[in-house]
Parts: sequence; C-alpha cells; structure tokens
Amino acid sequence: MPKPSTADKRRVFRALHDSGCFVIPNPWNVGSALYLQGLGFKALATTSSGHAHSLGLPDGAESRDMVLAHYHELAAATDIPVNADFENGYAHDPVDVAANVRMCIETGVAGLSIEDFTGDESAPLYDFDLALARVKAARKAIDQYGTDVVFTARTEGFLHGRADMDEAIRRLKAFGDAGADCLYVPGIKTREQIETVVKAVAPKPVNLLMSFAGGFSVNDIAGMGVRRISVGGTMARVAMDAFMKSARAIANEGSFESFAGVISNAELNKFFADSAAKRK
Repeated sequence: MPKPSTADKRRVFRALHDSGCFVIPNPWNVGSALYLQGLGFKALATTSSGHAHSLGLPDGAESRDMVLAHYHELAAATDIPVNADFENGYAHDPVDVAANVRMCIETGVAGLSIEDFTGDESAPLYDFDLALARVKAARKAIDQYGTDVVFTARTEGFLHGRADMDEAIRRLKAFGDAGADCLYVPGIKTREQIETVVKAVAPKPVNLLMSFAGGFSVNDIAGMGVRRISVGGTMARVAMDAFMKSARAIANEGSFESFAGVISNAELNKFFADSAAKRK
C-alpha cells in the first residue's frame, strides 16, 4: 500500500474536523508517534513541552529551527496527519509570523496552531489588535502557499493568569472570522466553560486540552460538542514520571521492583520492526 502523500494527510485532517469528535494525542518523538499510530489514532499533534523536556530543556526554550526539524521528522515518519504546536509562531511581528508559518508548512505537517501568548508573564497576551493581525498573517501565508493545512488559533489567557471567558470568546470569534479553521482555549476545564466556548464559536470546531479538563470521557466531551481532543505534554509526563520513580527507587532504596511487568525488549523490537517494514 503506497505511503500517503502530504496532500493526502492534509485532506484527511481537514475532513476529521467536519463532524464527530476525535482524539489527537501528542507524541514527543518518532517512537511514541509510531506507537500511537499503531493503536489506530487518526491524527497526532506535537507537544512543545514533551519534546523540549526530552532534550533537557524547559518548555519554550527550543529555537524555531529545532522545532521545525522535529516537525519534519514526525511528519516524515508517520502515515497519519500531524498538527504542529507552533507556539507564538516564534515571532512577534505579523510579517515574521507569516514567514515562519511558511517554513512550518514546508515540514509536511497537516495543521498548525498559533497562540496569543507573548512569552512575558507580566503581560502575557498580545494586545487584541496585534493578536488578530498575527492570525490574519498566518491565514494569508497558508492561503498563499496554496495548501489545505488546518489552521488553529489559540488564546492563552486561562494558562497565564487571565481567565476571562468574555475576553477569550471575543478573541476566538475574531480569530474565526479572520480565517482560523479550529479554535482553542487551553486551560478551560468545567462543563460550563467547555459548552460556553463551543456554543459561542459554532460552527467552528473547538479543540479541548484534556490536561486540565479531568473526569470526562471521550463520549462526555463529544456530547458537549467538542470536535477535537488533545492531551498536550501529559503523556510525555506520564512516561517521564514512571522513569523518575524507577530511578529514585534505585538511587534511594536500591530497589529494582519498578522493572516488574514492563514491556520486554523483544516486544518493542517486534513492534518497531513491523512498523519499519510497513513504511518501506
């Protein structure tokens, strides 16, 4: 069976947003991406924190070129769409955001997100007009490139001490009117908050970050009208947490009990050998 082209993956990703609800888990390297693909997930999303931590860096410390190389690696290794968490576009000025979006598209991703976080916790959100101009610049760059890349616009107030629902909705509506295909408020977590956002921006699809909205199942979230569910860096933290607990038990207690029941080297070798054979 031929490997799907980048255009194929972009068409599939766009169609996923038309109806229903799907989970878009966040791998942090090729191995985790291939395993998620093997489980039958229909699309994947990058995680800025998960990848940064795997390199020994805090979230946000990677350069633009580092993340672009990571996106290219994931998109080339997988047969399903990959959405890029492109943070703030690695630029403040809309002209520079547009240039960087074009570079992001060239990595082969099927979608990308741009957020309104400035990187400065003392003034975390770009002023409304600038935030909107950045979204318009990203949209124009995608259109000029002539691709079917799904564009997600994010407003980050709930993550950075500005949990103002009215302002979040004002921004999301403006971003949607400016051409964002999908809208996203990471940090909302209650049923009331989720349903309020979904209704306010309808018919635009909404992405929900499950790192905060605990206690709901996929069916629960689908019933609220959410179209796409992501997990951010949480799965990467699950893996890191297990590693850290095992390492601490060895260092502090001399205990290797954490090794009990883990997947064998032979099982992993078989999975990745089979995966490599399918990619040839």
